[in-house]
Amino acid sequence: MTTLSQEPYEQAADRPEGHATHDVTNQPPPLAPYDACDDNALLEGVRREGAGWAQDGLRRLGRRAGSVEAQEWGDLANRHEPVLRTHDRYGNRVDEVEYHPSWHRLMRVAVGEGLAGAPWADDRPGAHVARTAGGLVWGHTEAGHGCPTSMTYAAVPALRAAPELAEVYEPLLTAREYDPGLRPPAEKRGLLAGMGMTEKQGGSDVRTNSTRATPTAEPGVYTLRGHKWFTSAPMCDVFLVLAQAPDGLSCFLVPRVLPDGTRNTFRVQRLKDKLGNRSNASSEPEFDGTVAWLVGPEGRGVKTIIEMVNCTRLDCVMSSATLMRKTLVEAGHHVRHRSAFGARLVDQPLMRNVLADLALESEAATTLTLRLAGAADRAVRGDAGEAAFRRIATAVGKYWVTKRGPAFTAEALECLGGNGYVEESGMPRHYREAPLLSIWEGSGNVNALDVLRALGRSPAAGHALFEELALARGADARLDTAVSRLRTGLAEASETGARRLVELMALTLQASLLVRHAPPAVADAFCATRLGGDWGHSFGTLPDSAGLGAVLARALPATG
Repeated sequence: MTTLSQEPYEQAADRPEGHATHDVTNQPPPLAPYDACDDNALLEGVRREGAGWAQDGLRRLGRRAGSVEAQEWGDLANRHEPVLRTHDRYGNRVDEVEYHPSWHRLMRVAVGEGLAGAPWADDRPGAHVARTAGGLVWGHTEAGHGCPTSMTYAAVPALRAAPELAEVYEPLLTAREYDPGLRPPAEKRGLLAGMGMTEKQGGSDVRTNSTRATPTAEPGVYTLRGHKWFTSAPMCDVFLVLAQAPDGLSCFLVPRVLPDGTRNTFRVQRLKDKLGNRSNASSEPEFDGTVAWLVGPEGRGVKTIIEMVNCTRLDCVMSSATLMRKTLVEAGHHVRHRSAFGARLVDQPLMRNVLADLALESEAATTLTLRLAGAADRAVRGDAGEAAFRRIATAVGKYWVTKRGPAFTAEALECLGGNGYVEESGMPRHYREAPLLSIWEGSGNVNALDVLRALGRSPAAGHALFEELALARGADARLDTAVSRLRTGLAEASETGARRLVELMALTLQASLLVRHAPPAVADAFCATRLGGDWGHSFGTLPDSAGLGAVLARALPATG
């Protein structure tokens, strides 16, 4: 029998911890902590759109969003997904959704920083711009908890169609207090609002809803019976719901807990198993004798929620722009510290082309987002021209920016190579999130056709768009040519060509903003590629003449 010597084992035991095969080299350090507000396009846009007074708060929020703690909250909220409890231990129906503590921490900051309904109670010009900018910053943590804050923000103007209800609920919906748990609304320090619009037979075609609303003996009070197909954040306190009343499709307010403390019938049948947005519960509630209050006139449900849709579409644009910026920052950090073939990735010409191309797209998205927020802010304050511009430009932005999101996040992920494909990097979560924004509040076709309807029904909307484009007339020949093409295209508009037309609207609008407000290197590269055709079919195909260095110096923050 052969006896093995103990010497090799003794020698191994004497070695210091960490074997050469496990030494980690050529890997970036963690990104956090970093400043999520370190974004020239964001800060310049905030000042330009009338919310310069919010800069200090945004800076503070940016440091918090990029902190190790807040980044961990986002990770934990997605790894520990919401759990539905339909019954308590005794068999009583409770229909509660349990969230990880990190979700509540994210929500507490978001609501406390005014990212839910607070702007509607803020008389300062630029309040809605400041909220949008806050979303662009705090969204660096994670995207799912932006859903209930967005719905709460959008619910307030719709609820004002019922002044007696708004008097009761608006002060709580605009409060900066996150107060989770199902209790009578009047007993809480702050409320969150959800929405129940879509049903399985119709989706975006809400006029086909089959949920029925039956009047009670009490004026304005109804009972609902039906099944909603996609209702996010079921633990919100109140919901705006569409249902068929005797005079047609109408909007209703449905509280989870009634004023007397009893729970309204809101049976959560299941939570959706979604591609992304995993931290946020999305549900199928069933109504059966559910008490509801009418919001706006009977039969005018779609008209009642129009302002709400404008608000949530803006948030879709904002969230897509946030994902672009977040993934660009992640990619830029990685390539600064990673080397291949004898040089840092950030110094290699082709990688610089990719990053610069992504930076152009990100800046265009952020700049448009803040312009839309400025229009919303001024429209709320009675500016008819801005209201007309908002009507068409928000739908245009919703279509285009959210369409660009998935391709953008995929390219940013690829900058990390195989490191970006593993869950620990966080990039797969961002990639899965991106398609949601082009689906929520109307898919691409819905928004493109809505632009055509706006042009047909409101000539002022088209006029406002061209007035905006005219502000950059003569500054860039490629832009002037594109605007001429757009005028011709409008004269020949058809449903079949709606996407192509809206794409051109979006690109000319973004280009006009960059020509007026961005550095020359950024504006020139954008116009040369997106309008002039000196571009390929994927990111990283900028022409040799593009000022890559200037674009990257502006776009990439100083991370560790």
